[in-house]
Amino acid sequence: MKNPVEMLGYQTQDAYKWAYKVASATPREVWENIPVGIESSISWQVGHLIMSIYYHSIIVVKGHQQDILSRIPMKEYDGYFTQGLASKSIGKVDPDQLLEYLKFIGDRSVEIILSLDEASLVSPLEPFRVAHPVAKNKFEALDWNIKHTMWHCGQMGMVKRAVDKKFDFGIRF
Repeated sequence: MKNPVEMLGYQTQDAYKWAYKVASATPREVWENIPVGIESSISWQVGHLIMSIYYHSIIVVKGHQQDILSRIPMKEYDGYFTQGLASKSIGKVDPDQLLEYLKFIGDRSVEIILSLDEASLVSPLEPFRVAHPVAKNKFEALDWNIKHTMWHCGQMGMVKRAVDKKFDFGIRF
């Protein structure tokens, strides 16, 4: 059995792999298509994951990270992908760039998680201007990040099915 930090790192990395697989399996030319009734796009979902991973597993766990802020236009993306509608981000971002950023922030997130010691998991969140919606300590924030990532992975699967075809998760009956 792994210790809690290793388990969180493993589960986080696995959630990110699934999100990346679904996004990268979707043809780039349909990334901005917004199916009726879903009101989202692959582009918005990936951008939202970039923002949420930064918030749920980095800012509230370790504080702002300059290497991320100097590479990803977080302020610009905040307007598109935090509370913004998918329709407002059409034509604003490059799908390949979003995938690169998703991989980068996911790798940094896992690196930060694995740098923690077990005792720090129960410590309070790092101060930030926006209160965390569900977590009071770092373990809860990291646990929520995994759930939130998989929630959006499922949403991407629905969008992919509507704009392209069903994602093959490799499940055989």
